[in-house]
Amino acid sequence: MYCTRNVTNHIHWVGGSDHRLALFENLFPIPRGVAYNSYVILDEKTALVDTVDASITRQFLENVAHVLNGRPLDYMIINHMEPDHCANIEELVVRYPDVKIVATAKAIQMIRQFYDFDLEGRTIAVKENDTLSLGSHTLHFVTAPMVHWPEVMMTYESSEKVLFSADAFGSFGALDGNLFNDEVNFESEWLEDARRYYSNIVGKYGPQVQAVLKKASGLDISVICPLHGPVWRNNLAWFIDKYDKWSRYEPEEQALVIFYGSIYGNTESAATVLASRLSEAGIRNIKLYDVSSTHVSYLVSEAWRCSHIIFASPTYNMNLYPPMEAAIHDLKALNLQNRTVAVVDNGTWANVAGKNMRAMIGEMKNMTMLDNQLSLASSLKEEQTEQLDQMVEAIVSSFNK
Repeated sequence: MYCTRNVTNHIHWVGGSDHRLALFENLFPIPRGVAYNSYVILDEKTALVDTVDASITRQFLENVAHVLNGRPLDYMIINHMEPDHCANIEELVVRYPDVKIVATAKAIQMIRQFYDFDLEGRTIAVKENDTLSLGSHTLHFVTAPMVHWPEVMMTYESSEKVLFSADAFGSFGALDGNLFNDEVNFESEWLEDARRYYSNIVGKYGPQVQAVLKKASGLDISVICPLHGPVWRNNLAWFIDKYDKWSRYEPEEQALVIFYGSIYGNTESAATVLASRLSEAGIRNIKLYDVSSTHVSYLVSEAWRCSHIIFASPTYNMNLYPPMEAAIHDLKALNLQNRTVAVVDNGTWANVAGKNMRAMIGEMKNMTMLDNQLSLASSLKEEQTEQLDQMVEAIVSSFNK
């Protein structure tokens, strides 16, 4: 049975959701599932904008057939060649043998890498500012390399002012019947997943996202149709502002998060005491995360949200505690910058955790490292109250700058 929604009178959502998948890219937990969006434009000519993941092929094909209602498919627009969006290209070519595949030259090369069917005479390579008329609808192609693959483009339909934004402006989370941003409480129910999606999937490529945002600012956009998550048809400026902040590595909030690793609970205890003292000093909405039991994608998302991060870790095997080392490594790999950082370390002998954390963080861009390091010898002691108070004072002062 088909399941489609009208985006406009002529543009139809033909995607679907997967509630069964546990790990997106076999890496990121998605407890709320994920949506794969695809769109059909009906005019004198018909066009499909991207396909979907193989997990929902049957639903997708039924949706496309229903919207086309016996008409041929003239064009297949490929904005992004990642398999969760390109898995049905060959199946569509079999079903609609006269379809023309419209994509960047790089994407056409990737089609050959993923598939073995004959592309001769089937493709139209497009570049920046090329257009394609469907009748009353005209598609304008906007290249978006490394957002977040090199072949990516976005497609802008000028008559209805719709931007098909590829993986940009997407989110983890299945669509439970509600397709549009104004049909859900996005800020309370979706923003965390959208931030986690952006920071982990696209976060490394902030300068490239900034370049695309600059291009998009020159377009009159009424609707944003991403490949994952809700379709945006109002309040676009609010979400675009989030992308602007995230891609400039500007903290979303003046807020504090504490990432701690703890083997037997002593470092956790120190992190908890520190959080309590910071709360007494006026810092609100503090969050603590155990790096051993929290998937790193959530830590990355919180690092993108918060202006201040405290890393608290023990020494382990004469090195940094492995889950903490992995967390900092991911933050560095994703190009996190412009944060204020403090360090708490612990070691029963030969404590090197603080030194190693500072060295790793020091390799990241524009990180302000507070000098007031709190060092534990096995556990936090009463005689360290002054040292603790000095760290609290330094952190509070940094909030007020």
